[in-house]
Amino acid sequence: MTAPETPQVVFACVRNGGRSVISRVLTEHYARGRVVARSAGTQPGEHIHPEVAAVLERLGLDTSRETPTLLTRETIAASTMAITLGCGEECPYVPGVRYVDWPVADPGGQDDAGVRAVVADLDVRVRQLLVELVPDLELPPSVLEAG
Repeated sequence: MTAPETPQVVFACVRNGGRSVISRVLTEHYARGRVVARSAGTQPGEHIHPEVAAVLERLGLDTSRETPTLLTRETIAASTMAITLGCGEECPYVPGVRYVDWPVADPGGQDDAGVRAVVADLDVRVRQLLVELVPDLELPPSVLEAG
């Protein structure tokens, strides 16, 4: 009997500085090694949005290693699922990969309350995704409950 393959999800947006980073960090936090999460952008910026990093850090989530990365066909092909967050038609299509679009507001340039609202939206979506991908995963409490 072989162990099931660990699912990989790529979160894609335009600049890879906000929504996709939030989604990746939340997924890695909750999945605890049961899902591999990647994030990338179709036109990656120079850094993640500082307002996003500040809110995530206050919630106890490390963003120090987050660097905008170019979304490639290879990254998508290596994934079980591609979740798009505003990159639309610019995202490469790879047959056999499941695509889902999450219409989520861009946190870039927003105040703390605006960024936190985007984090709250993505928190719910990521937690639902993990229940679907790894049904036996025992999710820890939401980071928003403590923060």
